[in-house]
Amino acid sequence: MTKRDQRDDARFPRRGGPPRSGGGGGGGASFWLYGTHAVTAALANSERRFRRLIATAEAAKGLAGLRLPLPVETVERAEIDRLLLPGSVHQGLAVLVEPLAALAIEDVARLGSLRPSCVVVVLDQVTDPHNVGAILRSAAAFGALAVVVPDRHAPEETGALAKAASGALERMPLVRVTNVVRALDELKQAGFWVAGLAADAPKTLAEIKLTGRIVIALGAEGEGLRRLTREHCDHLARLPMGGEMESLNVSNAAAVALYELARDG
Repeated sequence: MTKRDQRDDARFPRRGGPPRSGGGGGGGASFWLYGTHAVTAALANSERRFRRLIATAEAAKGLAGLRLPLPVETVERAEIDRLLLPGSVHQGLAVLVEPLAALAIEDVARLGSLRPSCVVVVLDQVTDPHNVGAILRSAAAFGALAVVVPDRHAPEETGALAKAASGALERMPLVRVTNVVRALDELKQAGFWVAGLAADAPKTLAEIKLTGRIVIALGAEGEGLRRLTREHCDHLARLPMGGEMESLNVSNAAAVALYELARDG
């Protein structure tokens, strides 16, 4: 393995082992992360760049003993409320950060080609930051290689996304691409099979019995995968649904699909 391979590999989680530092959209303005899990995960990420760390006196006690990259400013809770969006559940802790450096789909394809099996999640115009954050959390939990989203019609790195990810934004690469279809083609060339989740698919994900390098593609709730995205999937698969419910929230569907692949892996 070359030095570059070693450096890039450190940016990705190892399947079956603890994930390493993640990657975000890159560029953009600094923003606030808030909440205990999101903030402490960011503080432990050597690739994060920080501007300011604030905490209430009570929350600051929870940081005692940690090796912090910057000093803690003790403030009143009202000051944190003023700096964040209304309704942000910050638990008395917030940190102003720069976005993580951008990663390229070429890096994902190359690293995937070096592994006998791995999973990449591709999101086709999933715009809710809470859903994307929850998907990042599931992807990290089940050892996925990366989560891929389009430049447009996908949320930026924000405090709300990071809070929903519960620390996974620092561990799971979030890769932005100009064109989802071209990204799928790039992954196919690296030996990935692409399975798109669709409620009208003839077979379940378990029945397809995918192995090796796998892409799971999910579309927005309601609309699902766009036509061109569906056409670039090797398989369409559904999750087994019973009763009166026809579909799951996209983040729940991603978690079930990732579990199914991890269970069979």
